[in-house]
Amino acid sequence: MQEISIAVDSIGRRDLAPAALQLNPNDDVLIATREIPPGTPLPDHQIASSDAIPAGHKMAAKFIANGAPVRRYNQIIGFATRDIKPGQHIHLHNLAMHDFERDYAFCADVITTPVPDQPRTFQGIVRPDGTVATRNYIGVISSVNCSATVCRQIADAFRGDALDSFPNVDGVVSITHKTGCGMASNGEGIDVLRRVTAGYIRHPNFAAVLFIGLGCESNQVSSLLGAEGLAESERLRVMTIQDIGGTRKTIERGIELVRELLPTANQVERQPLPISHLTVGLQCGGSDGYSGITANPALGAAMDLLVQHGGTAILSETPEIYGAEHLLTRRAVSRAVGEKLVDRIHWWERYTERLGGEMNNNPSPGNKAGGLTTILEKSLGAVAKAGTSNLSDVVEYAQPVTSRGLVFMDTPGYDPVSATGQVAGGANVICFTTGRGSVYGCKPSPSLKLATNSLMYGHMSEDMDINCGDILDGASTVQQKGEEIFNRIIQIASGASTKSEQHGFGEDEFAPWILGPTM
Repeated sequence: MQEISIAVDSIGRRDLAPAALQLNPNDDVLIATREIPPGTPLPDHQIASSDAIPAGHKMAAKFIANGAPVRRYNQIIGFATRDIKPGQHIHLHNLAMHDFERDYAFCADVITTPVPDQPRTFQGIVRPDGTVATRNYIGVISSVNCSATVCRQIADAFRGDALDSFPNVDGVVSITHKTGCGMASNGEGIDVLRRVTAGYIRHPNFAAVLFIGLGCESNQVSSLLGAEGLAESERLRVMTIQDIGGTRKTIERGIELVRELLPTANQVERQPLPISHLTVGLQCGGSDGYSGITANPALGAAMDLLVQHGGTAILSETPEIYGAEHLLTRRAVSRAVGEKLVDRIHWWERYTERLGGEMNNNPSPGNKAGGLTTILEKSLGAVAKAGTSNLSDVVEYAQPVTSRGLVFMDTPGYDPVSATGQVAGGANVICFTTGRGSVYGCKPSPSLKLATNSLMYGHMSEDMDINCGDILDGASTVQQKGEEIFNRIIQIASGASTKSEQHGFGEDEFAPWILGPTM
């Protein structure tokens, strides 16, 4: 994907973005930077538009024969379903996805990561066990949907001015979900739920956790603690509604316990810490035709800086790297790491086939309205979030991320489920690019929102943290924007609030991946 960043960087040095862009000299398509009426001459490309081209959509840069591959980013994004003339609109009516051979070329593009001249730090919180936090919450976590209301009401008791005496506590957060029963008490489904829940219980952004069950659910509190090697302590308190004696008594007891935990949780001070303690989860949602041109490459540039400073970036959403995985296997630090990624791709192919679906069910209607046609096209833009760093490891959903550098975590493409897995794996910051305008937050980890285009950023500026559309507008380059994102990550990790935190997002977005039947 390095070719993309180089091509896009050149845009930012123009006074005014052209009407259409060719991202790589070998591309068959141009990308409209604004709406192009029929008959508009494009002298830079020696063609004229023959159709109306919506902003962010594709038009043919040359004649493309029926059945021929169509390239964007110098990579195949689909195959023509009819002859396409120069200047014609390319979208669902004349472009389709077919499987094709990918050259995985394991480890072919591994690089030596440069070391920065001036190491950066952020203001973090060191926990007694040596882990590092970017936030300081108390968590109230449910084992099952049946205890969700109790958890929420306990947390609600600490809204408003209830924490005024504890200025170093960022809040009391309820983490609830819709499962935990109606499922087998052993097997893959409950193993994943336990792994996610344990990841949140252990997360350093929680100073302490109150873990609450009903008492008769499949996801037994005692079984989870035993399976995940957890034990009740000063930091972890547990109880069940049936043992305590009902809803009212459990809420009252829960409020008492949180009050007991608050003084210790408040006794923290932020201190300068190396960037190596930052783990950033990468997300994109509501993508458009500009995602792979502006915000995603810019986030990739920021992640290259993060990795150079010893930090960790988690790329995920396996269905949304489908067709672009060969760009990651080339950067795998070993063949074994690359083959782990290919194995996950094959798992998803079998999984969707078994359920009567297909990998091209993604992009979503909003993605298509924004100009994306196939999952191959969406994936190529999504992989740009990973920058150019080596792929150091591949882990399964919600597994602890222990390698530094760029790590891939196998997750669905659905953002709440994917980010939940990343946070359970240790992400203490989330960066989320969006072209259509996704609103999202992810407590206990702050979520930074990056807009792909200036029009949407202006329309939804109260939800967006950074505008990457100025790359197209000519005010910035990809590298400059990457440095801006990197600096903003440091500010957020040091305690500055994101737009989603200001709106109160983050508690309802906890969404563990549900595998297996609901009985």
